[in-house]
Amino acid sequence: MRVYDILQKKKDRQELSTQEIQFLVNGYVDGTVADYQMSAFLMAACIQGMTRRETVDMTLAMQYSGKQMDLSGIEGRTVDKHSTGGVGDKTTLILAPALAALGAKVAKMSGRGLGHTGGTIDKLESIPGFRTEMSPAEFFAQVNQIGVCVIGQSGELAPADKKIYALRDATATVESIPLIASSIMSKKLAAGTQAIVLDVTCGSGAFMKTPQQAKELAGLMMEIGQDAGRRMAALVTNMDVPLGHAIGNMCEVREAMEVLQGGGPEDLLEVCVALGGAMWMQCSGKSLESCQKAFREVIADGSAWEKFQEMVKAQGGDLTKLGTLSDEPAGVLYAWEDGYVSEMQTEMIGKAAMVLGAGREKKEDSIDPLASLVVHHKTGEAVKQGDPLVSLYTQRQERITAALSMLREGIIIGKEPVDEPILVYEVLV
Repeated sequence: MRVYDILQKKKDRQELSTQEIQFLVNGYVDGTVADYQMSAFLMAACIQGMTRRETVDMTLAMQYSGKQMDLSGIEGRTVDKHSTGGVGDKTTLILAPALAALGAKVAKMSGRGLGHTGGTIDKLESIPGFRTEMSPAEFFAQVNQIGVCVIGQSGELAPADKKIYALRDATATVESIPLIASSIMSKKLAAGTQAIVLDVTCGSGAFMKTPQQAKELAGLMMEIGQDAGRRMAALVTNMDVPLGHAIGNMCEVREAMEVLQGGGPEDLLEVCVALGGAMWMQCSGKSLESCQKAFREVIADGSAWEKFQEMVKAQGGDLTKLGTLSDEPAGVLYAWEDGYVSEMQTEMIGKAAMVLGAGREKKEDSIDPLASLVVHHKTGEAVKQGDPLVSLYTQRQERITAALSMLREGIIIGKEPVDEPILVYEVLV
């Protein structure tokens, strides 16, 4: 079998065999397939597409390129949630303890942020002392004891995906539905969770720009998971507007804590109720409506907040030492005229937070946990000239001007009122 012949087939829109895909993936992991050869395959797949069978084969080849997490030592039903990325998305910080309070077992591995999208592990590491690296024995013991543990992704799971994703990021082949589906599901299947709920975001701050694209991706990932024997559900959610008001690691933890204590932004709570209801439905077998009601109850009675504190303490974190934002922001974007916030380019807003130090352009970049944006007015809201739109917090004063310029470009004020954005477009169960 030759790589050249496989590339020629894919270029000519012929379907690759299972063995050919395995040969490519395994060869790339062991070094017998070169970067330029895998790059050629990825570009051909991006342009010519992949059949459903090819996508499943790609997923399984990447899944079995490393270790498989065995969660059989965890007592009870395990559930996981995966988001395709966004700005201000701190839902895991709310969902994980709330599902544990309901009685599910949440054995979750999360990632770091890259580019304009934030990462759950970066957020949790803004809590002084919080451990995101644990041995499998510690991980399982904590889940059995308190029902929840959130740690960083293991490099031993789906190593092929890690290598291939880095190449996709450098070769403009990220935005391919089959490649995105196989990347996400290879990691989720290798992680061993019984039930998976997908939060497939769409809009200006997401990979999928339209609800139709997001639904197509969600449906494909659900089929892959169901074929592998997992219980699956998916939500198509809006990322045309940042979720909540806080963008940045420490301030997103604080905003999640507000929701867990019965407050916080309404849009963040509603998205969490939708996702949490679907997650609990996969565990309990009850109706979605009753599961959403149960989710609201563990928020209202404080048990989700207690579980969050329990998780943080178990993983060495100290919430009494969590940072706070300065009373005086380092910069403010003010409304330049009367009108209505008619549009937000969410990716640009996320990039402004990244410039301040809240995210990273390269994996080795350092994160400033206090670097933050606080969005005061969002799409659909009326503003007057001089109203604060976004407050900026950073220790990197030299970056304020660039961030303000990005925010000015990313927020549109119009004369006519517009509807507030839909939060959840569709629930697929």
